Amino acid sequence: MKRKTAVITGTTSGIGREFALAFAAKGYRLVLTGRREERLKDLADSLQVPCRIWPADLSVEEECYDFLEKLKNMRVDAFINNAGFGVCGSFTDTELSKEVSLMEVNVRAMHILFKGMLQKMEKQGFGTILNVGSAAGLLPAGPHMAAYYASKSYVVSLTRAVARELKEAQSPVYVAVLCPGPVDTEFNARANVVFAMKGISPGYCVREAFRGMKKRRTVIIPSPLVRIGTLGQRLLPSAVLLPVISRQQRRKVVR
Repeated sequence: MKRKTAVITGTTSGIGREFALAFAAKGYRLVLTGRREERLKDLADSLQVPCRIWPADLSVEEECYDFLEKLKNMRVDAFINNAGFGVCGSFTDTELSKEVSLMEVNVRAMHILFKGMLQKMEKQGFGTILNVGSAAGLLPAGPHMAAYYASKSYVVSLTRAVARELKEAQSPVYVAVLCPGPVDTEFNARANVVFAMKGISPGYCVREAFRGMKKRRTVIIPSPLVRIGTLGQRLLPSAVLLPVISRQQRRKVVR
């Protein structure tokens, strides 16, 4: 039986690294990308499966296209579109350069790779794509983390729309979006936040992601508490909900 292949972005830490470990445990051949080459090498060396690493900075548009070109003639069974980061603080105070970089990775790179991998999988006649979004993308807005919430809303909206198109076309390709709440990763330090509620582990997040993919869910929310909160927020008007979100976000900012 031919070995399956999983391609994962943002694999140098956190959720991406856990996906690499999980797919390796299932016997997949891996293609890993991220900005920190030494971490990629260390991870690849620790895995007992064929593993190829391609360091890339996905905030650079050309590197997104280069990555797709490298995958052009390769069988890909699963693509985990995971690269992304956050910025926390008042919109008038946060650094514009960081927010532009955030949009380049969370939106532009995600979109380019999603579309490119989907077109590839449609041609090969099979495949699974999981875009890593956030529970933030299920909420109307995120004061004090405005750009991040907006970027993840884009991920959720795009994935839902494409999933519907594929269903109508009876496509063999399955796409979904993972929407975790707080996860204990290096995201906190880069976004300059501390979580206002206890985070789940990356391992638990990934196990729940696989469970959701097995059930062919379009939106996968790994935390039971976040699932309850997400359902509850649908009953509240934005005028009531936004001040609550704002208070929670202000509590996250590292001072």
